[in-house]
Amino acid sequence: MITTVETIAAIDYKLSKRFLELDPAGYFIIYLDRGAGLICAKHFTNEVNEQGLAIDPETGKPIPATVKVERQPTALFTGRTAKEICIQLFESTKPFPVSRLDHAAYLGREFMRAELALVTGQDYVQD
Repeated sequence: MITTVETIAAIDYKLSKRFLELDPAGYFIIYLDRGAGLICAKHFTNEVNEQGLAIDPETGKPIPATVKVERQPTALFTGRTAKEICIQLFESTKPFPVSRLDHAAYLGREFMRAELALVTGQDYVQD
């Protein structure tokens, strides 16, 4: 069987629609700083309630997923490559800002996508 770009895109689209449990250790907003040539990841804390919603620890209110919310990140991680930012995040940071293996795998995939976009000049939008 030959794998095509369309097949890969269809698989990725389908898998992006699955249910994900939130990481109680927090979440990341990933973006590119093209001027500096960096992949950036802001880490934000959250709590997860009984319904599985992310709760702002300061306000006790749910954090909306579709509306931009102004919150202060707990940390900013940067790297020129996916490997560099992953080593910084997963090997050099204490306490560890990720508590779920599926979240760590997701971040690795996103950092690779961000690196590719940085190198090729394509747009990057976090999945």
